[in-house]
Amino acid sequence: MIKINQHIEIVSSTSVGLSSMSQKSRLAVLAVLAKYYTKVGVTIVNNLSDLEELVADQPDLVFLGMKFIPHDTNVGRKDPNKIWLSEYLDCNGIAYTGSNKPAHELESDKALAKLRMVKAGLDTSPFVVVREKSTLNPRELALKFPVFIKPTDRGGGAGINSASLATNFKGLSTKVESISAELKTDSLIEEYLPGREFSVAIIKDLISNEYNAMPIELVAPNNKNGDRFLSSEIKSGDLETVKTIVDGSLKTRITELAINAFHALGARDYGRIDIRLDEFGKAHFLEANLMPSLIEGYGSFPKACLLSMEMGFETMLLSIVDLALSRALRADSRNLDMRVSLGVPKLMPEAI
Repeated sequence: MIKINQHIEIVSSTSVGLSSMSQKSRLAVLAVLAKYYTKVGVTIVNNLSDLEELVADQPDLVFLGMKFIPHDTNVGRKDPNKIWLSEYLDCNGIAYTGSNKPAHELESDKALAKLRMVKAGLDTSPFVVVREKSTLNPRELALKFPVFIKPTDRGGGAGINSASLATNFKGLSTKVESISAELKTDSLIEEYLPGREFSVAIIKDLISNEYNAMPIELVAPNNKNGDRFLSSEIKSGDLETVKTIVDGSLKTRITELAINAFHALGARDYGRIDIRLDEFGKAHFLEANLMPSLIEGYGSFPKACLLSMEMGFETMLLSIVDLALSRALRADSRNLDMRVSLGVPKLMPEAI
């Protein structure tokens, strides 16, 4: 097969807490893109020197699998002067997949993302943030029990277990202390939403410029307390059941909230919005992931694409690449050949 004469670098990190893309995911993306492009590689970025080498290599496109690196590696992910890869690549004129720095900053902090929803007039459960090593006074907690506690800046269910759902102040305090001690980060406390949970994959159609929203329901098995929510164990083991949504009215409400939340964050191209219902069946924004897991058959984003639009793993990846390349090519006033497969535009192989 004749390949497209372009250089794509898949970028992630081996430093704990920096990468949104596992080695398995890197290799899966590499295997697909190498079928269509003349040069596809993997670059590990753990520090500024690695990032400078990436820019010096001048790839046509960076497939982002991480969001930032600390300016000071001794401080780590809490460095206030962290270097956002999207901003760094923008400054150096290199195209990349997905959203830019402002959207990544909002999405990476669950409290900031929820505040943005409040500002946009979108429903999200009432919440407070407890800073790392801080003590919460029960008189200051203006929330109704039960409450749900999770780290403000972790994905993949990190820090979430059966103790995350607290019915009293003692259980709440114990979980906050655990997050502070084990993950060394702040805690987000929100009023618990007892209803069904949904995940909505969103991807832009390059021809219509409209966003396709693909909602699915996620059903977690009961934990030891009889509660159902996506813990670290359930997410890592891929143990949740995935279902399509048959109720047309519910599907519309879920889709509208997801699209509105996506735009409120200033996101672009693709991403995932998580939603949960309250006791009355009203949909609420939970959190967003603008760099979701991309492994075939694993994670809600690829599953939603397949179940909702019959968009297979290869089509999904190539569509993400197409969106980024088309944006770069428009900026350069060049033309991009396309083809449409399963309703999703993809690049046509062209002569070297």
